[in-house]
Amino acid sequence: MEAPAPDCLRWTCRDVGGWIRRKGFPQYEVCFTDNGINGRKLIHVTCSTLPHIGVTDFQDMKTIAKLVRDLLGVSEPAFSRSISLPRRDNMGLFLEQKSQTGVNHDLLTYNQFVLEQVL
Repeated sequence: MEAPAPDCLRWTCRDVGGWIRRKGFPQYEVCFTDNGINGRKLIHVTCSTLPHIGVTDFQDMKTIAKLVRDLLGVSEPAFSRSISLPRRDNMGLFLEQKSQTGVNHDLLTYNQFVLEQVL
């Protein structure tokens, strides 16, 4: 069964800005739009990257990072995991590939990704 890529991957910067505003963070809409955070770049939005785009309140950072994970359907990184394991769950790894641009990344499906990565 093919796992669908989240619809948010097709969002523009304005769509992402509107989403963050509707989630209760209108003060950060400009941070997301001015930094070019579109749907494909959301996979890279974590507590580590948020300060670089202007989100510095720690509680807001935790909440926004969780909202992004929930939107994308990826799990929270396990900080106690072995370093020999993949950095993310399968969907997270797939979305990292989909976050890149180009024909190959546009056409990549979840099943194809899993087969190629032998996951």
